[in-house]
Amino acid sequence: MLKIAVLVSGGGSNLQAIIDNIESGYLSCSIEAVISDKKDAYGVERAKSKNIKTYTLDRKQLGNGISDEILRIVDGKVDLIVLAGFLSILQGELLGVFKNRIINIHPSLIPSFCGGGMYGLKVHEKAIEVGVKVSGCTVHFVDEGTDSGPIIIQKVVDVYAADDAKDLQLRVLAQEHKALPEAIKLISEKAIKIEGRKVLAIGKVE
Repeated sequence: MLKIAVLVSGGGSNLQAIIDNIESGYLSCSIEAVISDKKDAYGVERAKSKNIKTYTLDRKQLGNGISDEILRIVDGKVDLIVLAGFLSILQGELLGVFKNRIINIHPSLIPSFCGGGMYGLKVHEKAIEVGVKVSGCTVHFVDEGTDSGPIIIQKVVDVYAADDAKDLQLRVLAQEHKALPEAIKLISEKAIKIEGRKVLAIGKVE
């Protein structure tokens, strides 16, 4: 069974999607830890309600050392780190120890509307401003860059003329709740491999 740690900064709806898919039997994995970089993140409460071990880190106090603290918590205890709305940038030794074992969900079709400063509602505001006809979400592996790792799954939604950023955010979020569990399932069943920038299917997920 795949052991995962989920990192959150806010409401934790993607964490809830993972929990729901474990409870339904779709995912064969266990959440060993939920780590937050914000003390008031509701995602922590979601974890506590399921008796999942939680850790809250002070990103202002730890600064660039937050990645080292995460490594201290998870090293040797989990197989995969899942960023589910986690806003701190991971760096340092953690990226090496967990190379190709950290994934992130981003609320756009990478490489559009990603990178530094592109998170949360800002992503959808930019998509509306530019006037794209479709948007969506991307699950990707985390590397040394920001939203620059190999893409695992993308889900597409239509963008309508009457949309504001919040309308688009809700439509994309519904797809995030599907894409992230799908990516975890692919990894848990060893159904993908990485070749350079590309993530390739090597097995069928039941």
